Amino acid sequence: MAEGAIIARVLASPLEVDATAWNALLALQSHPTPFMRHEYLAALHESESAVPHTGWTPRFMTLWEGDLLVAACPLYLKSHSYGEYVFDWAWASAYEQHGVPYYPKAVVAVPFTPVPGTRLMARDAAARQWLVQALCQWCEDEGISSLHVLFASDDDVLTGAREGLMLRHTVQFHWKNVAPTLGTDVSSLPPEGALAALGRPGGGSGAAPTLGTGGFLLPTESVLAAVESHCDSGSAAAGTLAYRDFDDFLAHLTQEKRKKFRQERRRVAEAGVTFRWALGADITADDWNFFYRCYERTYLEHGNPPYLTRAFFQQMADRMPEHWLLFIAEREGRPIASSLIAISAQPSSARGQYHSKYAGCTAYGRYWGALERVDCLHFEACYYQPLAWCIAHGVQRFEGGAQGEHKMARALLPVPATSMHWLANPAFADAVDRFLAREVAGVEQYLDHLQARSPFRAA
Repeated sequence: MAEGAIIARVLASPLEVDATAWNALLALQSHPTPFMRHEYLAALHESESAVPHTGWTPRFMTLWEGDLLVAACPLYLKSHSYGEYVFDWAWASAYEQHGVPYYPKAVVAVPFTPVPGTRLMARDAAARQWLVQALCQWCEDEGISSLHVLFASDDDVLTGAREGLMLRHTVQFHWKNVAPTLGTDVSSLPPEGALAALGRPGGGSGAAPTLGTGGFLLPTESVLAAVESHCDSGSAAAGTLAYRDFDDFLAHLTQEKRKKFRQERRRVAEAGVTFRWALGADITADDWNFFYRCYERTYLEHGNPPYLTRAFFQQMADRMPEHWLLFIAEREGRPIASSLIAISAQPSSARGQYHSKYAGCTAYGRYWGALERVDCLHFEACYYQPLAWCIAHGVQRFEGGAQGEHKMARALLPVPATSMHWLANPAFADAVDRFLAREVAGVEQYLDHLQARSPFRAA
């Protein structure tokens, strides 16, 4: 397709994009998730969870070739940094101290959803490159302080790096349904020199920088090749066999961790707590209502209103039921706690009769809450029950979400997650660039530290 035929349109609502066209483009991506579906983004908007009065003003960027949607991303103007999980409060504070406005900033993200995956949807690599250029150009034209692409996929990262965006790495904790060996399943970042160069416009020390579109300095081809090799290799687990059952999974843990798992599960059982689960359309209206009571209470106990409204979850029940799995803890016939899991796909239901056809699927730990306090109930509801379910149904991976080093003690291993950043002000861009170069080394050291604490026994 010819570049001249591409037209950029910035839309004030996800509802202005045809759902079929959006989802068809998402299906072409290397790392789609249910959270990028049109139904999910539209529900955030229609339920007034992610709207201007909550600090999320939609400005969805779309590229068109005639009537064909060739690239798109969820773009928001933000008046704060809540609900993003990539923390830039220090950057905002530095702007404020120098009398320079940081907000509004532009964010390419799924609101309140720290799940890595495709953010820059495109028909091909060229369209993804044009999308990044269109985003940066729009920010310049609108006088926006900065652009932030959060929890990006490898394809997004490669394109952003080529366009000179600065990379930032955080750590999440994921579980894989295959017995790991320490050296291969604990993910690492690309080579340190490549990371430092990609974190700096200009390609790093000694590199001859290349000027890109809009004045951005691009990394050298050798640096990009190193990162591309890392992205292609991924973080493949050793072996190919899934766990036979939960006991087989426990057998691969160190004796200390295996004992801890059993002790924590026994405490919940001895407290008289049992669990049931419901999937998809089998989650009843009463179940959803009870879940929201738990979810809302968790936020209120921490002094904050919940990010998501009850109307949002009603739309999930109505429009995306196949992507939700609910665990409910009961004691003496009363529900006392719940945890909600998202799944990338699932077979049809016959009132609880599900088949083990989840090869390649991913489960995502999302929300939990309790109305009564029981020792170790959080671990049982959010980790042990979901992991047992994933093993029984052949789910490939369980992602535990943002932060939480305690997740590693429950056999979720550290993996890096990447965001990309562009700052309009050259002086602040240089300061952030130098900060990210230091942060890279810290993240590498942190991952090395975590590797030494693997819950799995040596092979």
